[in-house]
Amino acid sequence: MNNYVDKIFKKYSEKYSGEKEYLNTLKEILNSFSYLCSKYDFIEKNNVIERFIEPDRIIEFKVPWVDDNGNYRVNKGYRVQFNNAIGPYKGGLRFHPSVNVSILKFLGLEQCVKNSLTTLQMGGAKGGSDFDPKNKSDNEIMHFCNSFMNELYKYIGPNIDVPAGDIGVGKREIGYLFGQYKRITNKFNGVLTGKSLEFGGSLIRPEATGYGLCYFVAEALKSISSDDFKGKIVTISGAGNVAIYAAEKTAELGGKVVTLSDSDGWIYDENGIDIELVKEIKFNKRERIKKYLEFRKNAKYFDKKSGLSVRSIKSDIALPCATQNELHLEDAIKLVENGVKIVGEGANMPTDLDAIDYLIKHNVIFAPGKAANAGGVAISGLEMSQNAIGLYFERKEMDLKLQNIMKSIYTSIKSTAKEFEVNKYDLLTSANICGLKKIIFAINEQGL
Repeated sequence: MNNYVDKIFKKYSEKYSGEKEYLNTLKEILNSFSYLCSKYDFIEKNNVIERFIEPDRIIEFKVPWVDDNGNYRVNKGYRVQFNNAIGPYKGGLRFHPSVNVSILKFLGLEQCVKNSLTTLQMGGAKGGSDFDPKNKSDNEIMHFCNSFMNELYKYIGPNIDVPAGDIGVGKREIGYLFGQYKRITNKFNGVLTGKSLEFGGSLIRPEATGYGLCYFVAEALKSISSDDFKGKIVTISGAGNVAIYAAEKTAELGGKVVTLSDSDGWIYDENGIDIELVKEIKFNKRERIKKYLEFRKNAKYFDKKSGLSVRSIKSDIALPCATQNELHLEDAIKLVENGVKIVGEGANMPTDLDAIDYLIKHNVIFAPGKAANAGGVAISGLEMSQNAIGLYFERKEMDLKLQNIMKSIYTSIKSTAKEFEVNKYDLLTSANICGLKKIIFAINEQGL
């Protein structure tokens, strides 16, 4: 870091000392800012960094609701509108007990860079609640979503802030949220993305993040290593939309996925994960991943107490698709020992900074989530466009647009790496520089 950047990090480390998730991503972002500061003097002169890394606003509210037993419950709701210099705020809603301001600030900051990389006109935001949809009835989730939207609707709109889904918020929750927004405002518009096709959703939206991840990884492998997915062993963590559709696309591209996981443990199937079976278990039956063993007797299951992780399995490609901070230095060491060629983040910042440094130093291609998993928000951006003009794109057309966007993101990152002389394995720094450049020019040119 240069002196200006270093002073900012020290200042914010003291100011937000309890927000470890936000500070982790802030450190990563500021490291990349050092490259930009050496080239553009207006950044320090006009204090553009602090004007960017501080969210525009943080909205907090209570969410009262009634469960099926008639008990009154209260959760916290949040929306962090981080920056709208290049377009309306855009980012997911997360319903999970771990949700707090620090996590949402980290996710919002990442979202700004990710949205910029897509080249679409979208600023960055993130929101959600500490509500846990797990083991809740549809009726309870509907009541919660209605109450959540009773407050959130005041701050969102198709040209203001367009939320989407994230962990714990899928098509069902988006449907309830959209219905309540429509009832309150008497408006039918593109205020949310990830909707059902019947009322304005996009084809391949559920698949987009996982598919896009594989398209990006394939492009990086081809460019840097003259390689591809064919015949490769792939380990994936997670068992949600991103993980499952990444596994599906991996198989289409010729790779073999041998692991998936959830918060209880993970499965290993050396013959290759049966994706259709996993879809039935997770999407239709809403069961835990351990259920897989009832149908595939040769598969193995390891619970959290085993001390083993999916990183224990020898693989060529690793795709962490579960949640943030799941891949640490000891995991990176195992990946290198097991011969991994590329790590592609399907989740938002699942790899900590020490692990990232270790991977890059050992010539493992590191594809960061802000680039590699941008497919989801890219399709959301296209859904916004569809809603604005009242048209649908066909599935093949959407998939082709997604492929082109992911290739374009990689191409932009590659040219940025060349311009700023960044290590070719370090796609994180190049992605940050590429995404930030657009934002800082917009901030500076729009004045105070």
